[in-house]
Amino acid sequence: MRINFTKMAGAGNDFIVVDNRSGLIRKNIRRIAKKLSNRRFSIGADGLVLLEKSKTADIRMRLWNPDGSEAEMCGNGVRCLAKFAVDKHVTGSKLSIETPAGTIYAEVKGLSVKAKMIAPKDLKLNFRIGIKGRKELLNFINTGVPHAVKLVGSVDSCDVLGLGETIRHHDYFAPRGTNVDFVSLRKGSAIDIRTYERGVEGETLACGTGSTAAALVTATLKNLKSPVSVHTHGGEVLKVYFSKRGMAFHEVYLEGRIQCSFEGGVKI
Repeated sequence: MRINFTKMAGAGNDFIVVDNRSGLIRKNIRRIAKKLSNRRFSIGADGLVLLEKSKTADIRMRLWNPDGSEAEMCGNGVRCLAKFAVDKHVTGSKLSIETPAGTIYAEVKGLSVKAKMIAPKDLKLNFRIGIKGRKELLNFINTGVPHAVKLVGSVDSCDVLGLGETIRHHDYFAPRGTNVDFVSLRKGSAIDIRTYERGVEGETLACGTGSTAAALVTATLKNLKSPVSVHTHGGEVLKVYFSKRGMAFHEVYLEGRIQCSFEGGVKI
């Protein structure tokens, strides 16, 4: 069977996007996602995104990671899907997207896509977990998917792969584990970020839910004001907007450019 796809990216976080409203892909999605996401033997991506029909929103998003697991939510993935839906005239420029984590509302203006994120929950600050005989100071927040956030002096010198993998699989976050964001401060309301992504099982050039998590945690700890500019490892800047009352965040938005890299067809 042959399917058409569009390769899209948000701040270097790249996805294979497929219009699946006809139900063309119904079986073996885990296998298909693993195959197509392989960067050496196929298209290569940080995940497979399917556009499907929804009974509760304009469209529905389902997203599979390169390891074949299905993600509840993905900030850059949902923004790529919004851009795809508008470009293909599936929806208007303002749209609602059903995800397993909840409904996302997005607006597309040219190359820029701004998405209202799932209300964050489970904020926990300044706790320690034991790793190889030492205590690592962490923070945690769920922005649709779980994120451990670690503040560091410089993201350029931190062990994203080694420490990231260890934290991701730590018993504290069992059974499903967590994404891990390493964050350092810039001047003003700006931060640098590098992320070890669960499901990708490695570092990605950007992570939308991670950028949101890092911005909110850092805003709480360092009193940063909205919007926070998040400088990703891919070189692009995402903006995170929010309102805060006490320890609770409201009206959280993620904004940045989305690009279409190429289109094609592939046999699955």
